[in-house]
Amino acid sequence: MRRFDGDRLVVATHNTGKLEEIADLLSPYGVTLTSNADHGLPEPEETETTFVGNARIKAHAAAQATGLPALADDSGIEIDGLGGAPGVYTADWAETPSGRDFVIAMERAWMELEAAEAPLPRTARFCCTLVLAWPDGHDEVFPGVMPGQIVWPMRGDQGHGYDPIFQPDGYTQTFGEMDRWEKNKISHRADAFTKLKACFG
Repeated sequence: MRRFDGDRLVVATHNTGKLEEIADLLSPYGVTLTSNADHGLPEPEETETTFVGNARIKAHAAAQATGLPALADDSGIEIDGLGGAPGVYTADWAETPSGRDFVIAMERAWMELEAAEAPLPRTARFCCTLVLAWPDGHDEVFPGVMPGQIVWPMRGDQGHGYDPIFQPDGYTQTFGEMDRWEKNKISHRADAFTKLKACFG
């Protein structure tokens, strides 16, 4: 594994919430973080069919454009009763002509589970793949997973995306009911970051 020995890192995202979460996780390492927005970079088209493929696209695009190491993630939810859908299309299920609406996405997921007569518990997992890329084309890959189940009706107004219908294994609350920073300690992204920290430690 290649060690990260610099002091500047580009987080390949325009999502300020994600940038804050990553900054919190990397705060012990004294790394200065910037985002795609800080460098005026566009979002590259995500054309792959896997989390690692799309994370690689984003990380390498940012590293090439800035000449700095770049960190990207691709994440989503896989629902077993839907054959692993929506997977890499997790955000696409929320797209509407006026922007993303995850209530619509959650309703679709539940209606499709009902139509499929999927057995209970309706197991699912949040997945996150982090890719740390260098300008010379090298990268390191760190996958993370949080298993759980889909519940209905929606519960909680914390978090984002499908959090109100995802109850992680070992907990009675949904991600939507958990404190944001508590959730971040156990999430799929935290699992991936535990592995990533080997590059920094």
